[in-house]
Amino acid sequence: MLDSKSGGSLAKGPAPAPQTEPADAPRPDVATEPRPAVCPVTGAGAGARRLPHAPADHPAVPVGRIGILIANLGTPDNHDYWSMRRYLNEFLSDRRVIDYSPWIWQPLLQLVILSKRPFSSGAAYRSIWNEEKGESPLMTITKEQVTGIRKAMQARHGDRVMVDFCMRYGNPSTPSKVKAMVAAGCEKILFFPLYPQYAGATTATACDQFFRALQEEKWQPSVRTVPAYCDHPAYVEALAQSVERAWEAAEEKPEVLVASYHGVPKRYLMEGDPYHCQCQKTTRLLRERLGWPEERIVTTFQSRFGPEEWLKPYTVEEVARLAESGVKRIAVIAPAFSADCIETLEEINEEIRESFEEAGGESFTYIPCLNAEAAHIEALCTVIDDNLAGWVG
Repeated sequence: MLDSKSGGSLAKGPAPAPQTEPADAPRPDVATEPRPAVCPVTGAGAGARRLPHAPADHPAVPVGRIGILIANLGTPDNHDYWSMRRYLNEFLSDRRVIDYSPWIWQPLLQLVILSKRPFSSGAAYRSIWNEEKGESPLMTITKEQVTGIRKAMQARHGDRVMVDFCMRYGNPSTPSKVKAMVAAGCEKILFFPLYPQYAGATTATACDQFFRALQEEKWQPSVRTVPAYCDHPAYVEALAQSVERAWEAAEEKPEVLVASYHGVPKRYLMEGDPYHCQCQKTTRLLRERLGWPEERIVTTFQSRFGPEEWLKPYTVEEVARLAESGVKRIAVIAPAFSADCIETLEEINEEIRESFEEAGGESFTYIPCLNAEAAHIEALCTVIDDNLAGWVG
């Protein structure tokens, strides 16, 4: 057998003299400037080091870390026509969201819906846009949530954890953030879709995209996904506290609390999606925590799209029915949304409010999503720690 360095036979000649200096000691014929700690494969620099057992010429590699990747639905980059069209095309082309045959759906989507809807959706986004930061409220709030989670996680676990976020649709994309975490040395990733209740059109499609991103990695990290957390005591407590604050601030207490959840086609329930049941469970747990009678909280569903029947009752119709039955004061909360967005700030606070007032309602209170409230951040961190069990001490 040949020695790959000398080309000679390993069976002949004297054994090489033992090395008497450290393997990484400078040699007189080699420049002594410090070699940058950058992995040529991943490009990682910060946190990279040369393994203690590696030879001197081994490149630096990132230290093993744990990534916590928070995921939300997504947002257009802007509210102009082409930004809206790109975003809506990605969203409405997702088979988890619209499961009609592409042969039927795509011509309708590309030729009809996407020629008109970007204008109306763009106007809706424009009405709530954070002009100061040049982004949607969902983006602003998600950044605030991640900042809070990152501070809490680093206080608990130090630099061993890395916290970041991605969007299922739009930017920052899930693949880009998975790639960044792998490059930063994350050998384990906890993927956390911010949906308290599981649905195929929300949690599942976010996980689908995460798994597709992993397919692109030569060396895949170990991964876990966070399940629905609608019955977690910390989440229910945060919801209840937000309701109590709203009741304390109201001069005249609302008569009914409407818990409005994002809708899905009724067919999804019949096909086994647990979303409807988990929404009902959320309302029940919230009511029990508040100590209220059943008639004081109503579960409804909003954001209906397309011709088929969706989960009922529809929020826009139910608030009108309440007003017509003599209820003058209501409050609306959206427990399925972790952050205020177009469906809450525009649809609930404008369209649904208008439906209630036109039917005779007098006082409409919208209770904001939990957003970056301290109790919410603590609840999310508790859920994260539950799912990090065995990965951190």
